[in-house]
Amino acid sequence: MKMKLMGFLAFALLSISILSYGLTGATYAQTDGLPLSVSSELPSYANGDLIVISGMIKTLAQFTQSVTIVVVSPDGNIVTIAQVIPNTDGSYSTTVKAGGTMAVNGDYEIRAQYGAQKITNTFVYTGGSGTTPEPEPTPEPEPEPEPTPEPEPTPEPEPTPEPEPTPEPEPEPTCGAGTELVNGICQVIQTNTEKGGGCLIATAAYGSELAPQVQFLREIRDNTVMSTSAGASFMTGFNQLYYSFSPTIADMERENPMFQEAVRAFITPMISTLSIMTLADTNSEAEVLGLGISVIMLNLGMYIAAPALIGVKSYKHFKSRK
Repeated sequence: MKMKLMGFLAFALLSISILSYGLTGATYAQTDGLPLSVSSELPSYANGDLIVISGMIKTLAQFTQSVTIVVVSPDGNIVTIAQVIPNTDGSYSTTVKAGGTMAVNGDYEIRAQYGAQKITNTFVYTGGSGTTPEPEPTPEPEPEPEPTPEPEPTPEPEPTPEPEPTPEPEPEPTCGAGTELVNGICQVIQTNTEKGGGCLIATAAYGSELAPQVQFLREIRDNTVMSTSAGASFMTGFNQLYYSFSPTIADMERENPMFQEAVRAFITPMISTLSIMTLADTNSEAEVLGLGISVIMLNLGMYIAAPALIGVKSYKHFKSRK
């Protein structure tokens, strides 16, 4: 009878303890200042591991009193309940095997009560099997990639210099008939030295070497005067004098039409007097020489004596009227 009564009292105390944990679960916050501690040996456990729960009571009760330990899952269900008699030094411990009713992974709460003193702590249940896995090492941070260097700016191409314009060549001076350009200077063309060269002044005056007057002068010179030794000697000395000034006069004629007309009017009478030379026998040097002297004297009288005589007469006339 006594044994039944004692068992009933023990069951009643255990029931009251369980009900007090269920009713006052909200007050199981960790309370500072109470001389009671509880903790698990490891911070986390896997399926099959042994969970060692221990603690310390600073002041034991005068009569024997057990520590009630309750493990609650993350969803609020009670996983296990144990009552542990503390040692004489106030320490206590109990062992719970992970798994079984621990169906949820997460933080499990350990609630300990000794008389009116209450305290809580937690451990992590990771599920699986075997020993508690070591926490994965924190991966080393990947080195930051080196910044991509900015590309160097492409230098602008230097502008191609424009080619200097080729200077236009200076026009070469135009030389008159019977002359040629040598080193920038018009010189007499020495052609057919036996015949005596071209008639520069007459060619420029009449505009062409094919003019009848020019052809007539050339025939008198080459076929009549040059046919004798005296005539050839005369033409040699005459040419030295004639070609010293005739190129300049011929150029002036081509540049100035009025001057060209004046020269033409001036030499036409002289050309007419040369027709006397056609009467000479080319085989007779004396005849050619005599007619040649006659032509020279006629031209001296016509171009020098006559103008001089007219000038003197005019001068005397105007002087007598004064």
